[in-house]
Amino acid sequence: MPHVIVKLWPGPTERQKQDLAKAIVEDLVDTLQTSEDSVSVAIEEIKAQDWMEKVYWPDIGEKAAQLYKIPGYQPF
Repeated sequence: MPHVIVKLWPGPTERQKQDLAKAIVEDLVDTLQTSEDSVSVAIEEIKAQDWMEKVYWPDIGEKAAQLYKIPGYQPF
């Protein structure tokens, strides 16, 4: 605990994805006061033309009540 899945369009370099995963792990460890050994991060590249079907509707549209950050909205 926890496991984070980042879904994004293809394009970031391997280094950028590694840096992103590292930043997520560091923030989770700091915020949740958990061990780095308990954290896992996956990155899935989804083509832009598949985004609505594979990400937006199943992960955003159908789970809006679970979102802490809504696309286009800045609650913080």
